[in-house]
Amino acid sequence: MLRASSAEILAPAGTYDALVAAVRCGADAVYLGGQELNARRNAGNFDFEEMQKAAAYCHARGVKVHMTLNTLASDEELTDAAQRAIRQACQVGVDALIIQDLGVFRLARQCAPAMPLHASTQMSVHTLAGVKELADMGFTRAVLARELSLEEIEAIAAQSPIELEVFIHGALCMSVSGQCLMSAMLGSRSANRGLCAQPCRLPFAAPDGTGHDLSLKDLSATDYIARLNRMGVCSFKIEGRMKRPEYVAAAVTACRKALAGEADPTLQEQLRSVFSRSGFTKGYFDACLGREMFGTRRKEDVTAAQPVLKELHRLYEKETPRVGVEMAFCAREGEPASLSVKASGASVFAQSEATAVKAEKVPLTKERVVDQLKKCGGTPFEVSGIDAELDENISLPLSAVNALRREALENLTERLEQPPNHTFSPVLVENRVKKVNKPTCYARFSTVSQVKNLSTAVETYILPLAQAAPIAGKTVIAELPSVLFGQEEAVLEQIKKAKARGITCLCAATLDGVRLAKETGMDFWFGLGSNVFNTLAVLQAEELSAKAVILSPEMTLRQVSRLGGAIERGLITYGRLPLMTTRNCPVKNGTSCADCGRNRSLTDRLGVSFPVRCFGGYSQVFNSRPIWLADRKRETELVDFHVLYFTTETPEECAAVLAQYETQAAPQGDFTRGLYYRGVE
Repeated sequence: MLRASSAEILAPAGTYDALVAAVRCGADAVYLGGQELNARRNAGNFDFEEMQKAAAYCHARGVKVHMTLNTLASDEELTDAAQRAIRQACQVGVDALIIQDLGVFRLARQCAPAMPLHASTQMSVHTLAGVKELADMGFTRAVLARELSLEEIEAIAAQSPIELEVFIHGALCMSVSGQCLMSAMLGSRSANRGLCAQPCRLPFAAPDGTGHDLSLKDLSATDYIARLNRMGVCSFKIEGRMKRPEYVAAAVTACRKALAGEADPTLQEQLRSVFSRSGFTKGYFDACLGREMFGTRRKEDVTAAQPVLKELHRLYEKETPRVGVEMAFCAREGEPASLSVKASGASVFAQSEATAVKAEKVPLTKERVVDQLKKCGGTPFEVSGIDAELDENISLPLSAVNALRREALENLTERLEQPPNHTFSPVLVENRVKKVNKPTCYARFSTVSQVKNLSTAVETYILPLAQAAPIAGKTVIAELPSVLFGQEEAVLEQIKKAKARGITCLCAATLDGVRLAKETGMDFWFGLGSNVFNTLAVLQAEELSAKAVILSPEMTLRQVSRLGGAIERGLITYGRLPLMTTRNCPVKNGTSCADCGRNRSLTDRLGVSFPVRCFGGYSQVFNSRPIWLADRKRETELVDFHVLYFTTETPEECAAVLAQYETQAAPQGDFTRGLYYRGVE
């Protein structure tokens, strides 16, 4: 177990003003994005010069800077934008990169091998198995999924080989991060590419629900910081790179006070006024799901914020001393006075232009020197110790002592602002396009009941893990649950039982499942949810010993056609895509599980229905229309296999679709071509 040595308050910095607010209010680290490849592309973000300024400001004050590269990147972006961003991160001396994409991870590891890498919550890691896999890959920290309970976090922390970070305050997404396609499918603005349009905040109604049954309240769980830190969590993240400096200041202050055991109801109320959705929620920490977690941003919430903003601005009006310095002053008769200053592993030396002389009237005393040297107001420094040596009965103007202090602290600031030395080496991203033969067709089913009495030429079935068993004349691959919250041991046992039944290959949505496959000696695929979006991600999957990958449905056919790598890759060419994977069932918000029958739906403001299905511990919201590419077979012959992704269909409907795909039939009824032609922003 990697025990947390201290608690890090990690604050969002969407703008330079927000960064200053965070630092002045006591943040230990900030996270920010450049102009490209970060999950908040609509935030102010930082160009290269601004990032240099931001990093220098933070490092002079002992604050770390984490840079976000937490979006999926195309092959073209890996060649230019991603390498440019990593090079700039090395030049300005950021302390870590936050990464989602397996391809960006591979690139960063090659370009900047000494740079610490943090696995973004967008990687959806939520088990000890997943954390161990990240550690073996070379990540130094895992940002855990927000859906975990205190008990589940404690179990992971007890054996984690790397640092753990959790979200403690800010907006909550309904979907597990990295597992949401809703914004992309409904409007081509990809959450995985940093341009989420937040359609979940619009009306989506479950029967007897709130009317906004995909919109969660904001998280406020600062009360749990000390407890989580004792468990072994080292970093506590505040969400909000799109929010005002006043919010950042209030959230950081609330976290600092909570960590110190101070209760401040007034600040909490101010924070609620500045930004909340019908108040706050403790999130998933207490494992209490249901209607109380849902909320929207109301008119009165907006109105209440205005008079509070000026009050919160006072929290960060002035520089806050936060770096302790040790000083050594020396004055000898007939010699220039000198001052040495040490802080944060750096030391500087300054020498006065004035020379100490024999005193004619009032001699300079050690007490007067100490009093002058302590006057560090307006700087980030406070004196932690002074060693003053001076001859008796000498004189030196106090102005000379003050000048020494100013010069030494200015030199110290410059020294601390110097970026850490991260070497960068450009990488040639080779793209040897894989030649494929005529693709085969696989069928994925959400339940084994869909294959009863099914007659089809398709030879490979993907079935749920708990139901997977050999079928005569078929190759059966077992699909792991999309998420394993609190079920890691149970799923591990199911894998062992499936293996005993003769199953040899698993399909995993996240690195959690990949690790379990390795531990049980099973072959595995990267499945839907793994977000394989580029050639380097394919190569990383190969390095991790995957046998095949199902490509991200956010790719265009043009991008697919240019992929390199050797392992087999496939596309979903039929089916309702899961737009969200969520631990808090949106239909349970309106009805009990006993009344549900696991066959419910949400209705949007236009009257469109989106099916919802539960899978024991999590739910998925599916698209209203299935992808249909049976009549585009020639255009999709770019991969080794196609996947017909059956979800809500009856056995008869499955049989009909399979027959229509064999004849390359044109679509009937509502359908979509997915994102394969229009792509995502």
